[in-house]
Amino acid sequence: MRRYAILPRPKETRFVALLINAFATGMLRNNSLVAVSTGLLQGMTRDEAEAVLAHEVSHVANGDMVTLALIQGVVNTFVFFLSRVVGHIIDRLVFKTERGHGPAYWVTTIIAQLVLGILATAIVMWFSRHREYRADAGAAYLEGKHKMISALERLQKSANQTHLPEQLEAFGISGGMATGLKRLFMSHPPLSERIEVLRNISN
Repeated sequence: MRRYAILPRPKETRFVALLINAFATGMLRNNSLVAVSTGLLQGMTRDEAEAVLAHEVSHVANGDMVTLALIQGVVNTFVFFLSRVVGHIIDRLVFKTERGHGPAYWVTTIIAQLVLGILATAIVMWFSRHREYRADAGAAYLEGKHKMISALERLQKSANQTHLPEQLEAFGISGGMATGLKRLFMSHPPLSERIEVLRNISN
């Protein structure tokens, strides 16, 4: 597999699982790990497996793991700060509390934190989906888009497989399925949409 010239070779490992999946982890490009399942190695052709590895290497090259962590930290900070601002405003203007904080502050803060937390999660998941498209494009550049399309089509055929644990799902090659508003909280775009985007990439 061709590698980015400026990217040190990531550590590689495999984990025993029937599911067809892989993930990259590590906060630094020169200290990263790419892991593939035994199910992927057994269930994909060599070309498909190489495309998946290229996808994960693209995540490493793009710094996606650290960026996702930073975005999560930033939005959590805003949620914490803004929920207290909202609670303070409601407590002062609506309930006319003049000293300290009344019960309305704490109730409003909790409600605001829940609502803003949902919005923050949607923002983080939007970025997570966006980076999947970029990693797919990176794999297409490294190994050819037809290999990556074939790998994603293979994943489509195993759509009912067991998924990675929730803590790792955002870092895997594919995530769960969702419809309606739940799509806003998907860590990965639907495989059919990723395939269509790849097909529209110029050779």
